[in-house]
Amino acid sequence: MTDWTAGYVADIGYTYGYYTELNPLRARMAFLNNGLACPNFTTACELGFGQGLSANIHAAASNAQWFGTDFNPAQAGFAQELAVASGASVKLFDEAFADFCARPDLPEFDCIGLHGIWSWISDANRAVIVDFIRRKLRVGGVLYISYNTLPGWAAFAPMRHLMTEHAEVLGSEGRGIISRIDGALDFAEKFLATNPAFLRANPLVGERLQQMKAHNRHYLAHEYFNRDWHPMHFATMAQWLEPAKLQYACSANYLDHVDALNLSAEQQAFLAEVPDAMYRESVRDFMVNQQFRKDYWVKGARKLSPLEQAETMRAQRVVLTAYRPDILLKVKGALGEVSLKEDIYAPILDLMADHQPRSLGQLEVALRPKGLNFQQIAQACMILIGAGHVAPVQSKQDTAAAGKTSKTINAHLQDKARGSNDMSFLASPVTGGGVAVARFQQLFLKAAQLGMRTPAEWANHCWGVLAAQGQRIMKDGKALETPEENIAELTTQAQAFLDKQMPMLRALGVA
Repeated sequence: MTDWTAGYVADIGYTYGYYTELNPLRARMAFLNNGLACPNFTTACELGFGQGLSANIHAAASNAQWFGTDFNPAQAGFAQELAVASGASVKLFDEAFADFCARPDLPEFDCIGLHGIWSWISDANRAVIVDFIRRKLRVGGVLYISYNTLPGWAAFAPMRHLMTEHAEVLGSEGRGIISRIDGALDFAEKFLATNPAFLRANPLVGERLQQMKAHNRHYLAHEYFNRDWHPMHFATMAQWLEPAKLQYACSANYLDHVDALNLSAEQQAFLAEVPDAMYRESVRDFMVNQQFRKDYWVKGARKLSPLEQAETMRAQRVVLTAYRPDILLKVKGALGEVSLKEDIYAPILDLMADHQPRSLGQLEVALRPKGLNFQQIAQACMILIGAGHVAPVQSKQDTAAAGKTSKTINAHLQDKARGSNDMSFLASPVTGGGVAVARFQQLFLKAAQLGMRTPAEWANHCWGVLAAQGQRIMKDGKALETPEENIAELTTQAQAFLDKQMPMLRALGVA
C-alpha cells in the first residue's frame, strides 16, 4: 500500500501561520537594495502551503493570480474554503508535488515560494521541485525559499534524532503524535539532567530544548518529527538549484542586508577579502551560526544602473504598520540587540505616524530640513521593515482592485474568530499582505462594522460571543470570574484598540 504521506507528519494539522516573506511585494525593495531588477508579479505559486492562510491573504490582497498545493487534504480543504470565501483568483490543490508539478494547466510564474518545506522532504521531491522551477519560473522570475541551515543546526541535529527515535520506538502510535512529542521532550530533559558528555561538548543544546518545550505541539510535529529532516549548507542549496538556472539574489530577511547589525568590524573586513560572492555567503553563515535562511533567488539576475536603482527606490512607497509611541528604537541582529539612532529614526517614524503611504522620495524631501539624506532614509526603512514596523506598499491601482476580495476574506476570518484564536491576521489591500490582528481585536472590529461606536459596546459584543461558549478572559495567568470583571477587562482592551490600532487598520484598508 502506498504511503501518501511520504514520511511527513499528517495526523496533525500544521499551524495557521502567516509568513510575510511569501508576499512577492516584499521582494521588490530587497532587490532594489541590492541593485537588481525585480519583475511585476501577476502569477505566483506556493508549494506546501499548509493551512493556506498566506496564499489566500496574498491572493485576496493583490491582483496576482495564485496557485498552490499541499498534500494534506484536511489542510487543502480549509485553504479552499478560504479561497471560495474571498472570491480571489486562487487555485489550491491537495496533490503531491509530483502530481501538481506535472499538471498541464499551470501557467508560468513570476514568483514561486516555499516556506520551510525544503528541509522536510525527500531528495526525490526536491528533484521534482527543482525541475518544476526550471520549467515554470519565468525568465527574471523570483524564487523565495526558506530552510533549516548548517552550521546552525549542527549541534542540535543529534538531539533531534534521539527524540524522533524515542517517539518512534518508545512512543505509542495509539496515543497520537502530541503524546509522543511530549514523551520525547520529557525523556530528553531527563537525559540532559544526567550531564552527558554530549551536553558538555554542546552546551547550547539544553537551551534549545527549553525553547522547543515552549512551542505549539502542532509546530513541533512538523518542524522536528518528520521522517525527512535535512538542514543544508548554503552551497549545497546552490548546487540543488543550479539545474533550474537560478542565481542567488539576496536575503529575504531585511535585517540581513545591514552588516552592522550582524557582523563585527573585523568580520566585515574579513568577508570583504573573500573574492567569490557565493563562498562569501557560506563564510557569513559560519560567522553568525546561521540556523534558518530566508532567501530570494532569481532566474537571470539583471543589474540596474545607479540611476535606475535610485529612481526606482525613490518611487517605492512604504507605510507605518505599528503604533508610533510603542516602537522601541532597538532591533536584534546576530550581534544581539542594537540601539537605533534617535536623530535618524525618530523623525522618520514621527512623519509616518499618520499611517499614510509615502514614497522614499517624499520622505527624502520632507526630512531634508532634519538633515537626513536619502541613503540614511533608505537604510532606515530597510531596518524598520525587517523589524516589522513598516511595510512596502503596492500601487494605488492594485490597492483599489484588491479592496473587495480583501474585505470578503476578512469578513470570513472575523467570523472564524468568534470561535477560535487560530488565525490572527487579516488582509490589507495596501500592503498586499497580512496584518496582525488578534482574536479579540477582530471581534472589536466586527462590532464596529456592525455599527457599534464605543469601546464599551465592543466589549459587550465580544463578551456575548465568549460567554455563549463558556469562555473567560485570562489576566495575569488567572481566569476572570464574573461577567463584570470580564467586561471591564475587555473594555480596557477595546479602548487600547481604538487608540492604537484602529487608525492604522483604517489606513491599511482593513477597518
